[in-house]
Amino acid sequence: MSEPQAAPTADRSWLLEAFKGLGCLLIVVHHLAFYGPMADVVAQAWPRLMAWLDAHGRLAVQVFLVCGGYLTANSLAKLGTLSARQFFRLGLKRYLRLALPLLAALSLTVVVTELLRPIFNHDSLSPPPDLGQALAHVFLLQHVWGMDGLSAGVWYVAVDVQLFMSAVLLTWLAQQVQTRWPALSQRQWLEWWWYVLVAVSWWWWNRHPGLDDWNLYFLGAYGLGWLAHASRQGHRRTLHMGALLLLCAVAWHLEPRWQVVTACSVAICLAAAPQSCLSGQALTVGPLRSMMGWLSQISYSVFVVHFAVSLVVNALVSHWWPADLTANAWGMMASVGLSILAGATLHAQVERPMATGRRWVFWAACFMASAVLAMQLKQML
Repeated sequence: MSEPQAAPTADRSWLLEAFKGLGCLLIVVHHLAFYGPMADVVAQAWPRLMAWLDAHGRLAVQVFLVCGGYLTANSLAKLGTLSARQFFRLGLKRYLRLALPLLAALSLTVVVTELLRPIFNHDSLSPPPDLGQALAHVFLLQHVWGMDGLSAGVWYVAVDVQLFMSAVLLTWLAQQVQTRWPALSQRQWLEWWWYVLVAVSWWWWNRHPGLDDWNLYFLGAYGLGWLAHASRQGHRRTLHMGALLLLCAVAWHLEPRWQVVTACSVAICLAAAPQSCLSGQALTVGPLRSMMGWLSQISYSVFVVHFAVSLVVNALVSHWWPADLTANAWGMMASVGLSILAGATLHAQVERPMATGRRWVFWAACFMASAVLAMQLKQML
């Protein structure tokens, strides 16, 4: 992958890069406003800004979901006929790609948490994990088994794997159904199923918070991304966009929520944007474009590691300058910058190399060892 100064390739979408890059920054700042005491001090000077970031910064999740659905549709469209073996291979590949950076970041987080506990008594510190909880994190089952996450955003990684497997399963089923009922093409079967799933998710599943550990809760936003991609492949883009707007309008009527507006807006942008916006040709090469492309590439690593970084910065600033507005404001900005640097390092060292079973064993062992070390530190400190 290219470094910040490298020119964007012709097949990269500057629009997707912008959504992912800006979403990455927004979720980092949201977690700073939601978890850390620095934000409480800064809120004395900028109460509305901190309140907005606390309450609405999580809308970045909707951006990630829609972009994820679009990118998954794009990748699956390039595949030929899916066999059952390919189905499981794709799922394993997706899990390994997401699990390796997460396990590396969690290895850091659990140790940092225990080292900071003596000087930073705050609710954002998770209790030291037991072995069962650590093992559940290795297989992304912690929330399904009713366990707390050891870092912010771990739930999203588990849901991402579920959503990806749902998309692969639907694609495989559409191939099987099309062979028996060829009146509709595979693409048409998929479109009908995704419209139904998006409607059911937004109109029912997504209105029940108890389902938020499962893909059903998020299929609405993810499916909007898939349908945005599908609308660009046919000849009835206006009709597709009208259908997307109708789905979202009904969802808003049933329960007005900014999540609906955000997801629908991103999906419509992806569906309606000129082809140049999705082919890397809309903007000339420049520092801003290159930086946004780089931030988009490292966004996942930034997402999984930023919580550990924010804990360290929050602890140090709160220990030395607990009530100083300037120090806490600079601390928040420093936390964002250091999170990006940590994410870039994690991306280069862990995410970028090929995700193999051997490397998964290594990082799973590192994480389990870190969990044991954290339990020992809890007893010693």
